Amino acid sequence: MPEFIVNGNARRCPAGSTVADLVEALGMGESRVAVERNGAIVPRGDWWTTRIESGDKLEVVGAVGGG
Repeated sequence: MPEFIVNGNARRCPAGSTVADLVEALGMGESRVAVERNGAIVPRGDWWTTRIESGDKLEVVGAVGGG
């Protein structure tokens, strides 16, 4: 089970999990979200093929609207 960091917090996920799986698990699947993995932005089109590996450092942020 890979162990990694998301927004500064340690997490685990089933082997083979992708960035898309993580975004869904965080409850952010329907919002505008940006994901950075090990210092590089993961394009949304790559979320379903980018696997989370042990030791990864991810930042997941949602867009905030306002006026």
